[in-house]
Amino acid sequence: MNILAFESSCDETAVAVVRDGRQVLSDAILSQADMHALYGGVVPEIASRKHVQAITALTDKALSDAGLTKKDIDAVAVTYAPGLIGAVLVGVSFAKSAAYALGVPLIPVHHVRGHIAANYLAFPELEPPFTALAISGGNTLIVDVADYTDMTVLGATRDDAAGECFDKAARVLGLPYPGGKPMDELAQQSQGGKYVLPSAHVSGVELDMSFSGLKTAVVNLAHNARQKGEPLDAPALARDFARAVSGELVPRAMRALELTGRTVLVAAGGVAANSVIRADLQAACDKAGVKLYLPPLKWCGDNGAMIGAQGYYEYLAGHTAGTTLNAYATMDLGDPVY
Repeated sequence: MNILAFESSCDETAVAVVRDGRQVLSDAILSQADMHALYGGVVPEIASRKHVQAITALTDKALSDAGLTKKDIDAVAVTYAPGLIGAVLVGVSFAKSAAYALGVPLIPVHHVRGHIAANYLAFPELEPPFTALAISGGNTLIVDVADYTDMTVLGATRDDAAGECFDKAARVLGLPYPGGKPMDELAQQSQGGKYVLPSAHVSGVELDMSFSGLKTAVVNLAHNARQKGEPLDAPALARDFARAVSGELVPRAMRALELTGRTVLVAAGGVAANSVIRADLQAACDKAGVKLYLPPLKWCGDNGAMIGAQGYYEYLAGHTAGTTLNAYATMDLGDPVY
């Protein structure tokens, strides 16, 4: 089954062709990061307009790269939630038109479910059940994946997402947007251990997280140093910040495994590319005797292939939609509306 898949939830326009949920035939991506870097973050209106400008040509490229024609497409999948509403609407509108014109099923895909499914592309042997740690610029979730489309959120951030905090910390340290990669590179220049950063606890909900205090602490450290004319060890702060984020994520992911009895942990999303977090997850899983799947770096960020992968399993579960499909800025992962 050849699925033409669209992803436009933030600042990447992505179109891919995926066969049977596991084989990537093409994966065309146009990033807007350089443009949004001028503003220190994503400007929603600009993102939406750029998606409109790019999506048609990118679709032609994806089909060409796959060596297929429109007649070879069996279904269309699209991210319909969550994300920047204008950006998501572009992908949904185009996908609805494509599915209608081709006379094929339209498959709505939750963005975070797509991130989790990116691991199916890299690891053919991976199958549910497992626990997933989904960490990105807009979402931070611990998910019990009982089956391909049967998912339950076990824990989530109460405020900022982990990736958002990396971007804000990078900005205050004078690093470019998006901040994840520059922060990681800076952190590699130090062993850290210099700055004490806060750790949050959500009373009564042991798997939930909070990152706003951590973000504020980094901002205050940087601002106070500048105001007092004191030196700031940016590499050490970047390293200690990464360790602090990892300290919120890894123990909770391991606790989720204990509570569910799962023996497999899957990481997903852009923050899963961070070297400190990857190393800490691997060390914790090795100690606990848990199998860990870390997606290759190319499958950590937003892409169309992950939507095609999850779209296949949503289709098998009967989750299709018609031309009335809407886009949503927010939506629960465990019980999506189709």
